[in-house]
Amino acid sequence: MKILGIDPGTTKCGWGFFEYDGKNYSQIDWGIFETGKEINIGDRLAVLSTELEKVIQKKHPNIVAIEEIFFMKNIKTAISVAQARGVVISICRINKLKVYEYKPNQIKLALTGYGHADKNQIQQMVKLILKLKKIPKPDDAADGLATAICLAHSEKF
Repeated sequence: MKILGIDPGTTKCGWGFFEYDGKNYSQIDWGIFETGKEINIGDRLAVLSTELEKVIQKKHPNIVAIEEIFFMKNIKTAISVAQARGVVISICRINKLKVYEYKPNQIKLALTGYGHADKNQIQQMVKLILKLKKIPKPDDAADGLATAICLAHSEKF
């Protein structure tokens, strides 16, 4: 199964990809879709849409995992993340991909066994589970991989 994981955002949207056969991970790749803060939200979302479409066409995932929005004190940030999530889900559905959504604490629990793990613990587990030499950078890409791992380890898979 080819799994694409997405950590949504409008200035940085992390993604992680791998093939998983129930035991082993292969074709591991990751990156970010990045736009400048000076670009208006409509243009940022257009870039996100275009770049995600390119990854889907190149990697041919079977399923997609996306992180849900967690409580944010900054309502402006929450709205922009929600807009990015909408674009991601829409592009995935246009490409006939099933999308699974996970709360941040579900992802943390799946990777570490503790739903309140810190960012470093998640990154270390991504490195360990995928047998990587280094923690994937930037952090948003590691979060995309963590989201994909959550799906791979879920009963849905």
